[in-house]
Amino acid sequence: MGLLVAWLLHWGTALVGQRLSVTLASSRGCWLPVLKEPLLAGIDPIFPFSPQLTPSSFLRIGQLSNVDLNEDVRELETELPRQHPNEIPHNEKLLSLKYESLDYDNSENQLFLEEERRINHTAFRTVEIKRWVICAMIGILTGLVACFIDIVVENLAGLKYRVVKGNIDKFTEKGGLSFSLLLWATLNASVVMVGSMIVAFIEPVAAGSGIPQIKCYLNGVKIPHVVRLKTLVIKVCGVILSVVGGLAVGKEGPMIHSGAVIAAGISQGRSTSLKRDFKIFEYFRRDTEKRDFVSAGAAAGVSAAFGAPVGGVLFSLEEGASFWNQFLTWRIFFASMISTFTLNSVLSVYHGNAWDLSSPGLINFGRFDNEVWHRYSPCRALFGGVRSGILGALFNALNYWLTMFRIRYIHRPCLQVVEAMLVAAVTATVGFVMIYCSRDCQPIQGSSVAYPLQLFCADGEYNSMATAFFNTPEKSVVNLFHDPPGSYNPMTLGMFTLMYFFLACWTYGLTVSAGVFIPSLLIGAAWGRLFGISLSYLTKGSIWADPGKYALMGAAAQLGGIVRMTLSLTVIMMEATGNVTYGFPIMLVLMTAKIVGDYFVEGLYDMHIQLQSVPFLHWEAPVTSHSLTAREVMSTPVTCLRRIERVGTVVDVLSDTSSNHNGFPVVESNPDATQVGWVLLARGYIPNSLFPPKVFVERANLSLVQRRLKLKDFRDAYPRFPPIQSIHVSQDERECMIDLSEFMNPSPYTVPQEASLPRVFKLFRALGLRHLVVVDNRNEVVGMVTRKDLARYRLGKEGLEELSLAQT
Repeated sequence: MGLLVAWLLHWGTALVGQRLSVTLASSRGCWLPVLKEPLLAGIDPIFPFSPQLTPSSFLRIGQLSNVDLNEDVRELETELPRQHPNEIPHNEKLLSLKYESLDYDNSENQLFLEEERRINHTAFRTVEIKRWVICAMIGILTGLVACFIDIVVENLAGLKYRVVKGNIDKFTEKGGLSFSLLLWATLNASVVMVGSMIVAFIEPVAAGSGIPQIKCYLNGVKIPHVVRLKTLVIKVCGVILSVVGGLAVGKEGPMIHSGAVIAAGISQGRSTSLKRDFKIFEYFRRDTEKRDFVSAGAAAGVSAAFGAPVGGVLFSLEEGASFWNQFLTWRIFFASMISTFTLNSVLSVYHGNAWDLSSPGLINFGRFDNEVWHRYSPCRALFGGVRSGILGALFNALNYWLTMFRIRYIHRPCLQVVEAMLVAAVTATVGFVMIYCSRDCQPIQGSSVAYPLQLFCADGEYNSMATAFFNTPEKSVVNLFHDPPGSYNPMTLGMFTLMYFFLACWTYGLTVSAGVFIPSLLIGAAWGRLFGISLSYLTKGSIWADPGKYALMGAAAQLGGIVRMTLSLTVIMMEATGNVTYGFPIMLVLMTAKIVGDYFVEGLYDMHIQLQSVPFLHWEAPVTSHSLTAREVMSTPVTCLRRIERVGTVVDVLSDTSSNHNGFPVVESNPDATQVGWVLLARGYIPNSLFPPKVFVERANLSLVQRRLKLKDFRDAYPRFPPIQSIHVSQDERECMIDLSEFMNPSPYTVPQEASLPRVFKLFRALGLRHLVVVDNRNEVVGMVTRKDLARYRLGKEGLEELSLAQT
């Protein structure tokens, strides 16, 4: 027999739960395909995948676990015309079946162990050096991407504001400012239209900041296309156009996603999108290694955004990574430092101050002195934290209902682009009207305003409302921090805070690349400065502190109230201001904002993860879940394979479209004198990503194996394994035999069926498993636990609740 060069595997299909359309011989929970007839007529699927879910559909929910075909098949399907319903039914208590799990536990099969045993101590040292080299490359490229975004945004936004400012100044004198409004709104809508179109029609996963998606990826959930090169290109172009288009967004949040994509690509030593393999870093082509580098990329993105390398490490630890170790900490910190240094060096040269190193991040909050800061009492910090927690909860609640509306009604790409254009036009209109109606005129002498608008102010004065609206959000934040007392009227700050709050809430969730960090900081800085001004009025002119310091506290509190970051945000704010003195009040307002906000609603990122029905596993199982056992949560029946199996059996199991499996226990059949039939003893476990190419032989003569596989054969195909549908197996080849011993994990993790849910959860979560085999007291396979089986259970308002499964 000649070699079959295709794979008998399918990387992205999921596990158990549907009846196989083959003749089955079952023993307890394990079903062995004997493959007499390819299909059984009249067998309905266990779980009907329809948008309208009936109560009867969930009667066997504890025994179900299915997902879509892999993304290669989905890509072929997307080429066909699809009809979109007017409304997509969606319920926040659904768990989506379209997401698969990554395998963060190395399969110690014979191929893996043989390769590891061949590597000597020197080779392992070389691998460790390569890890540091990759982290350095991640930092350099992330810093360069951040420089590119910053320089392009600065030039394009500056050009737009100069054009609009010249037009406003021209028509202020001779009348006809309505044309200026039309020009501003048209420019914003046009730029945002391009940015939204490339996201909606080319790569939808590039929408938003990308932080929830990266958080899911590091948790072990496979989000399609999330770390591809095309995603990076669309992300960078999209965020530039979003900021230039005047939306209430920032460019800092998407840097985290960009850094993660860079890390995922660099660590593999090739680009599957460009079909280029540089034949380097092949050892790291597996989920476990890739995950660690993605953690470093996310930290490097934070470091480039805020010039905070320590804050980047803590962000990756607090908000991103679900798995951590000491050696990883050092490598991530190294990548963050390189990222900050690269950005600082390039921008200093660009601004004509070579090696001045005064631009450590995309946004620089500037330095604050310690004058009269001791008068800022903890009571006012607590009050600011409470208010930020309430405002953050309100922001998240409003955005929750808005996102639900978008999921149901604005799911067509064309509608998503129209909505983004509408928001851009409304944002420009609101800004223009508020600037037009404001009579808050300030002397222009000594002001740091980049594009001062005079409008109806006297000569030598500018409209202070334009400081906040007629600028990029990053520069508006810095102005609120450092403008001298008296630069803003309380009415100006109050109106700006109110309007920008709702604009930012409306903007987050659009089909554009954008972040929520800077809008949150801007809202908080505005009401914080307003709070400081109000205190001076209430105390009849007494100076409690510089209003800019209240703006700093308000900015940190508002961001913490929305995204619920504590430790990492404290360090980020301290590094961005260059002053450790503010560590205690910042920590105080952040902790208070988080406690108050969590009482009402969860953080923005966790909320969007839940709205997308992602099977996300938190650190601990629900506290009231000890009454559930593995028997009640496992998926059953399980499709099992024998150690020596017919090729036709394997092909038909993988080709069965009614049963999308990706994990198969390998069992040993032994005659048992005490009972009739066979006892199925668990022997090993094999994921379908490790099904071999043709290493089978004619009939059962196993000595005729013609080719021995190496682990490199699988790494060369990682992560996009060809689907089984692309393989042609002749009738003669179907009768050949295949030995799965080399490819199965002979020591899979197993749990008894009486194990409690928290124990199963802890084992599954801590080890980063993809499947967990459940056995009885005779070591017989009775079920399988997957991520969806565990994620179905969560703590709701009325106690432990079980989510419904749906293909959403």
